[in-house]
Amino acid sequence: MARKQETPRDSVRSIAERPHTTVLIIGAGINGAGTFRDLAMQGIDVVLIERGDFVSGASSASSHMIHGGIRYLENGEFRLVKESVAERNRLLRIAPHYVRPLQTTVPIFSTFSGILSAPLRFLTHKSGKPTERGALLIKTGLMIYDTFSRDGGAVPRHKFVGRRKSLAAMPALNADVKYTATYYDASMHDPERLALDVIHDGLSQGPHARAANYLEAVGANADGIMVRDHRTGEEFAISADVVINTSGPWTDKTNMALGTKTRFMGGTKGSHIVLDHPELYQATAGRELFFEHEDGRIVLIYPLKGRVMVGTTDLEHDMDQPIRCTPEEIDYFFDLVKHVYPSIAIDREHIVFRFSGVRPLPRHDDEAPGFVSRDYRIERTELPQLPGTTQLSLVGGKWTTFRALSEHIANEALEIIGRRRVRSTERVAIGGGYGYPTSPATRTAWVENHRGDLTYERADALLERYGTRAARIIEELGDEDRPLRSLPAYSTGEIKWLARNELVVRLDDMFLRRTSIAFVGAMTGDVLTELADIVGEVLGWSEHTRANEINHAVRTPSDVHGIDLNEVSRHART
Repeated sequence: MARKQETPRDSVRSIAERPHTTVLIIGAGINGAGTFRDLAMQGIDVVLIERGDFVSGASSASSHMIHGGIRYLENGEFRLVKESVAERNRLLRIAPHYVRPLQTTVPIFSTFSGILSAPLRFLTHKSGKPTERGALLIKTGLMIYDTFSRDGGAVPRHKFVGRRKSLAAMPALNADVKYTATYYDASMHDPERLALDVIHDGLSQGPHARAANYLEAVGANADGIMVRDHRTGEEFAISADVVINTSGPWTDKTNMALGTKTRFMGGTKGSHIVLDHPELYQATAGRELFFEHEDGRIVLIYPLKGRVMVGTTDLEHDMDQPIRCTPEEIDYFFDLVKHVYPSIAIDREHIVFRFSGVRPLPRHDDEAPGFVSRDYRIERTELPQLPGTTQLSLVGGKWTTFRALSEHIANEALEIIGRRRVRSTERVAIGGGYGYPTSPATRTAWVENHRGDLTYERADALLERYGTRAARIIEELGDEDRPLRSLPAYSTGEIKWLARNELVVRLDDMFLRRTSIAFVGAMTGDVLTELADIVGEVLGWSEHTRANEINHAVRTPSDVHGIDLNEVSRHART
C-alpha cells in the first residue's frame, strides 16, 4: 500500500515518535537499500538510516558497471562469477531503465604473455612482477566467461579479431595492438538514481517501512541504538530486535560506536575522473575499453553521458584519512589513456569531475589488493549494551550482486525473528523499470501516451532520466516545466518535484545524486544559484541557509564521500 510522500523531517519524526522497529539497518548504500526493500516486501517493520545522504558513500563511487567479473576467474571465485552473471542478466530485465548491455573491448598487445605467471597468481594470490595478459590467456578467460553467461542469454558471446579489423573499427587505437577481444557486460548509467528507486520501492510498501537520511548511529545503551539528527543535533534511541550494519568500509567504525570491536574490513580506494573530451569520446566508438595497464591493474575508459570516465585505482586506504582522488592518480589515468590512445592529448583542463570511494573489502593483511575477494559474508554478533538484540554485519559486497546479497541478509534476519519469506524479489521490477519500454516502437508509444502537454523530446528525456516514474513527474509538472535559465536541459518544475519527493536535505544532494549535473561538468555559478533558489523555496530555506549551502558546495571538501566539491566546477564560484 503506497503512502503520501514524506519530507526528510517527516521521516525522522515518524521514527522518533515510534522508536521501536523489528529490524534497524544502518547504512543506506546499495546493500542497505536493497535489504530495506526486501524486508519491506516481506511486511517486516524495518527502519533504514544513513548518516549522510542516501547512497553518498562507496556506492556512489562505482565504475558504473554491472558485470560478471571476468577478472575474478583468475582469483578462482567461480561462485561469485556465476552469481554475478546471473544477477547482471536479472538486472537487465528488472531495471532496464538504468541497466543496459555494454559493449566492452579489450585491446591486446601480445600473444603469449602471462601464461606462466597466471597459474602462480591463481595459486598464491600474489601480484609479483606485473606481466601483461596476452591473447591466449584472455581468449581462455573469455571462453570460460561465456560458459557462465549461457543461462539467461541476456548478452552475446565474445568476439576476437586481429590488428587490421581492430584498427578499422577503432582507428585511434595504439597501432601496436595485435588483437581486440569484445564481449558484453552491462552499464549502469545512473547508480545513485537506481539506488533511490530501490529505497522508494521499500517506502512504497507501507508505513511499516521507514527511511531517513542525515540520521547517524552514534552509540548504544539500554534504550537502544542512539542516533543523532544532523539537521537539528537532537539525539534519541531506536530499539530493534535485529540490527544490520551495512555501512560498507565504515563497518568496523560503526561497530565500535555500538560497543563492539571488530576487524572485518580492509577496503581499498578507487578513484575516477570524468573528461569532457569529444575526440576521446569519439575514439571509443561507443565502447568501454577494459584492459590491463603496465602495472597489472585492470583499468577502464568508458564513454558515458557524452563524457569519458577513466578509472580506477586500487590503493590501500586508512579510513581515518580523507578519501580523495590525488594528483598522482590523475597522472596515472593520463598514462593509461596514452597507452591505448597515444595520439590523443589530454590534460587537467579536460577534467570536469573526479571522485573516489573505498571498496568495502574484507581485511586481507598481506594479500595483494587486486586479489582480495569481492565476495561477501555476513558476521553475526550480539550487542553488549543490548542483550537479546542480534547484530548482522555485512563484509564485502558489490553493486552487481546487491539483490542476491540483500536477499541473503534478509533471510538471516527473517530466521532470527522467526518469520518466513512471503515474496521473492527475483522478478520484481525496480522503480521506473516497471513497464519500461525496451524497443523503439514501445518507447514511442509510451512517450505519446504520457507526454501530456510536453513536447515529445522533453517527455522522452524525462523517461530516460527516471524510467516510467516519469509519468508521475509529467502529471505533476503542470505549467512549471519552464527550462532553467542557466541549464535548459532541466526545468524549474522538475527540480521542484525532486526536492519535494526525493528526501533532499542539502543542495549537493540535488546536483550530485538526484541529477547528473555535477558528473557531466554542467555546474556553473549561475546553475548553483538557481538551484539554491528553487530548492530553497521548496524546503523553506532562509537567505542565510541558501548562502551557506552555496558556500558548502563550492568550498567544502567531502573527506567522507570522496568528492572535493571544489572540483565540481572551476566556474561555480561566481
